[in-house]
Amino acid sequence: MKFAHRFAYYLLGLIMGSFFVAAVFSGKDTRCNYFPNARVLNDLRNKPFGYSDKASLELSKKWIDTTDIKNTLKFGDVDFDQSNIKVGNGKIYIIEGKTVKNQKIILKVINYPEKAVLDEIIKK
Repeated sequence: MKFAHRFAYYLLGLIMGSFFVAAVFSGKDTRCNYFPNARVLNDLRNKPFGYSDKASLELSKKWIDTTDIKNTLKFGDVDFDQSNIKVGNGKIYIIEGKTVKNQKIILKVINYPEKAVLDEIIKK
């Protein structure tokens, strides 16, 4: 068999295989959260999210908004030295992030089994 024929069969198989892999993985919402920081932030984002009275008061001051909180929950860094403290049936997580205006903030989030509550927003 000539090289051109073998190459044509190879390309045909490669194209068919690529379509098969694309069809299998296109409908799935897969995430690879191997590191603890990514797992905690993903868990907090996927639960119903609420705000405490202190957090609502800080949000009403207009120096921070919910977009900043969502970005911090997506791209922030969890401080595990100060986090993972049990409070009732939940755990407190300290998350460091930035606002859109590049102001450093710290979020104190309580992670309950059924929901997550933003307890406090600290301007750094």
